[in-house]
Amino acid sequence: MVGREAAAAYVCVSPNTFDDLVERQVMPKPRLIVGTTRKAWDLRDLDAAVDALPHDGEELTAKDEGWT
Repeated sequence: MVGREAAAAYVCVSPNTFDDLVERQVMPKPRLIVGTTRKAWDLRDLDAAVDALPHDGEELTAKDEGWT
């Protein structure tokens, strides 16, 4: 589990870009840490989202649009 800034760094984007990708459902939403108000991202969820991104030269799907 990692926080917002670490999650953004993990996928090589700025925190603001990461927020936009989460909003557009390209990246996953955070999980809630039970018993706290903290939110964090599971690295396995981030890996799955990255695996779903197109490779350079592949056609973008509607979900991927804007990821360049």
